[in-house]
Amino acid sequence: MPKYRFDDRVVVVTGAGRGIGRAYAHLLAGLGAKVVVNDLGGSTDGFGQDSGPAHEVVAEIEATGGIAIADTSDVSTAEGGRRPVEAAVEAFGHVDVVVNNAGNTRFAGLPDISVEDFDSLLDVHVRGAFHTSRAAWPHMLDQDYGRIVLTGSIGMFGLPDNLGYATAKAAMIGMARSMTASVGDHDIKVNVIAPNAMTRLAGGPSEGMDSLRAQGHDSTGGAMDPALVAPMAAYLSHEVCDVSGEVFLAGGGRFAHLFVGITEGYVQPDPLPASIEEVVENLERIKDHPGYYVPAHLMDCVSRYMAHR
Repeated sequence: MPKYRFDDRVVVVTGAGRGIGRAYAHLLAGLGAKVVVNDLGGSTDGFGQDSGPAHEVVAEIEATGGIAIADTSDVSTAEGGRRPVEAAVEAFGHVDVVVNNAGNTRFAGLPDISVEDFDSLLDVHVRGAFHTSRAAWPHMLDQDYGRIVLTGSIGMFGLPDNLGYATAKAAMIGMARSMTASVGDHDIKVNVIAPNAMTRLAGGPSEGMDSLRAQGHDSTGGAMDPALVAPMAAYLSHEVCDVSGEVFLAGGGRFAHLFVGITEGYVQPDPLPASIEEVVENLERIKDHPGYYVPAHLMDCVSRYMAHR
């Protein structure tokens, strides 16, 4: 029997009807969790809906002896984001974990990206994660326990045609850090997973996708199988997880820690203020990486940055 199980734990997984979310739901249910499989069933660009995928995953889980219920709410709305959490509490009495995996993608960059396309990505990725987390938060505070997993992406590092997606995914870091800062002494952990897998959302026109497909990385069981991401999501969802506000990459047989660091930089001697010329002349020192530090929270960043004063 696996050492790390989820017996008596109730988990909500959004966007669990296909791809990475489906892999999460299967692994967590297989480890004993009661799972709410949320999926609107829309297209990759966020249009339409289909109740089939969520119910199909529930049927698959039940066929292997697991426990799951389906929810087809649109988490991009406040009401829709509450619904899978409410469904968990109504069906199982409580909610322990929310894995925010629902997503969409619209490939566009400046100058062509529309306001509607940009807003659509923020609605699903950012507001969707906010709505479900906000709904679960009071339950987690009351029971002094909870795990929230937000979905980031290395897509935040940018491509010419993914402006909205990159912006939405970078927002997950700030969301996780701020939620972590508000936890206090409660056993609630909030972390970000950045999956690396070939799914419907990864099938866009960006440079490099054709190369991955040519290498056979788009088939189930291959190097980019969504199932290879799921163990990290399970760790971040488990009571053994003792980190919060962190970002982890997972997939393709590799797991890694992604972090934001700050250089020691250049300290301007008195008298203030500095000039543009001084910035230009010292740019290499400002950018010099040796001696960087990783801030734990906002005030840690401020105290370190202002330590020379």
